[in-house]
Amino acid sequence: MSVKRRDLIKYLESNHFFLLREGNKHSIYTDRNKGIPIKRHRVFDRITANNICKQAG
Repeated sequence: MSVKRRDLIKYLESNHFFLLREGNKHSIYTDRNKGIPIKRHRVFDRITANNICKQAG
């Protein structure tokens, strides 16, 4: 099963994360305590999406 990038970003933004900056291959989201890099793929596999959510807490 896969997760769309925009759905993952909506989830992060609903948990008080915001876009800090854009890199070459990643977008960096932060909640002022930790930064999470999000690759610029349209679709993530379930394992990668779970790892990003674990990093977010």
